[in-house]
Amino acid sequence: VHYDRYTEDREAIGRRIAADTGATLIPPYDHRDVIAGQGTAARELFEEVGPLDLLLVCLGGGGFTSGCVLAAEAMSPGCAVWGVEPEAGDDGRRSLAEGRIVHIEVPRTIADGAQTQHLGELTFAILKRGAAGVATVSDAALVEAMRFFAERMKLVVEPTGALAAAAAFTGAVPVAGRRVGVM
Repeated sequence: VHYDRYTEDREAIGRRIAADTGATLIPPYDHRDVIAGQGTAARELFEEVGPLDLLLVCLGGGGFTSGCVLAAEAMSPGCAVWGVEPEAGDDGRRSLAEGRIVHIEVPRTIADGAQTQHLGELTFAILKRGAAGVATVSDAALVEAMRFFAERMKLVVEPTGALAAAAAFTGAVPVAGRRVGVM
């Protein structure tokens, strides 16, 4: 189903399709199984490298970051988990600062995987309780991070996937002298 993300509501479209077809709607980030599944990425990292001081995680609706918070709590309790979102879409940062879920317009950013308009109920509760904070980075910083990966590592990384690395590269979250994981 095609839609215009700037003029149509994908959540409403999903609810309508589920109601019309009898399908079960599983939200892309605000579902316990999605959160648990996405947290396995951090679990694998901790199994491979051991405890960390800091874990930087790309943040959209919060499923990935929430799963990483839960994995860190279980496997690296002293690890500070930071979500990283685009400057244009700072609903997560604002939500944690205001203590409530903040809804925004669809962000205009190259990080299309983080063009969410709000955190989920489950993800907000987990992040509020367990995240060290949320940082933001500019689209220009994302381009620089993508360039670094392409030139130095010969990897093509899409913009949303470069959020966490961009926070480390720009100092949006201080990393010096710390054992850091970048998701």
